[in-house]
Amino acid sequence: MSKKKRTPGRRLSAVVMLFYFLAFLLLSLREMDRLGMLLAVAVPVIIYLGTSLLPHLFPADRLLLSLTNFLCALGVLLLYDTKPAYALQQVIAYGVGVFCMIVCIYLVRGIQAWGKWMIPLVLGGLGLLCLPLLLGREINGARNWVSFGKLSFQPSEVVKLVLVLVLAFFMSRRRPLPWLLFLLSCLGLLMLQKDLGTALLYFSTGIILFWVSSGNMLLTLLGLAGGAGAAVFGYNRFSHVRRRVSIWLNPWADYENAGYQLVQGLMAIASGGLFGTGLGLGSPTSIPVYESDFIFAVLCEQFGLIFGVCVLLMYAALILRGAFIAMQARRGFHALLAIGSTALLGMQTFVIIGGVLKLIPLTGVTLPFISYGGTSLISAMCLVGFIQGVESLNEDDLQEEARLARLERS
Repeated sequence: MSKKKRTPGRRLSAVVMLFYFLAFLLLSLREMDRLGMLLAVAVPVIIYLGTSLLPHLFPADRLLLSLTNFLCALGVLLLYDTKPAYALQQVIAYGVGVFCMIVCIYLVRGIQAWGKWMIPLVLGGLGLLCLPLLLGREINGARNWVSFGKLSFQPSEVVKLVLVLVLAFFMSRRRPLPWLLFLLSCLGLLMLQKDLGTALLYFSTGIILFWVSSGNMLLTLLGLAGGAGAAVFGYNRFSHVRRRVSIWLNPWADYENAGYQLVQGLMAIASGGLFGTGLGLGSPTSIPVYESDFIFAVLCEQFGLIFGVCVLLMYAALILRGAFIAMQARRGFHALLAIGSTALLGMQTFVIIGGVLKLIPLTGVTLPFISYGGTSLISAMCLVGFIQGVESLNEDDLQEEARLARLERS
């Protein structure tokens, strides 16, 4: 009997499951917490479902699945150590995210005529972005949250999925007017919400997709110039944007007030050193909004800069895998869908980590997969689902070509 093939992705999944089982068990034994013991079982089970069972349903990139699930579980672990209630909500969102990722994979595999879905998607996306202006509440200067009873979500996170689908479809068919109008409408609504961080993500994704699909450097540069002009307008128009730029330039000038969050984040990273203070140690809760905006600082404090760099390399590997899958796609729409999803995840990672490390002004977006936030986590998992859907189609094409080649030889 032949030995079962062991891929790097499968081996990585086994190591990841063992790591999180021991980590949650160690934290739960401090106070004999039942939730920690439950998570010690639940998180590895979700990882197993998300990495080992999915490839039996359709062709999938195991390494991409392993990286995604490691980052998701890392977010649950960090939240459990600081605020268990957040961890419980996050692990539920994680499980829902795996399900939604599977749905997105099947959508990419199963839908052939995307054209008839474009008008409903465009209208639905714009309608969702209008909700915060009508029913939303303002948080940290931006009016981008909507609440229905105990349920709160960011419509812009859902519209991210619509954005990549609409841009990929119309760009692949060389129809610039529909996608340009949709993108500009989204950006205008986000400006009205004062959500400039998300607007930056939408704009940068549109620019990247346009350059990839057209190769027109002149128009791409003109688009970048237009974006720079919009950024200057936003700086002059919104006081919270000017405050964030001022904090970025010199957080110590107002350390006890506006600069407190950034300074505490930098001090947490510094206190962790190369190897960290240790799991469950340090003072992560001293950072305001640590669970979302500054989760990377919490990670570096507890696990150290070396581990932080390893996490950045995981994001880099995820982005490279997404780009490789896009290049292997045989259809223009699928190639642009994969590269758009990858670009959106990559830009979001750069923007938030760049803000935490004081490389750029802090925008308030979440770190994909790790930061607290159910809508954000599910949205990121859906983007991975788009990428995996394209990969499964690539594998189907390769298998069909191999079958035809065998028939010709016979």
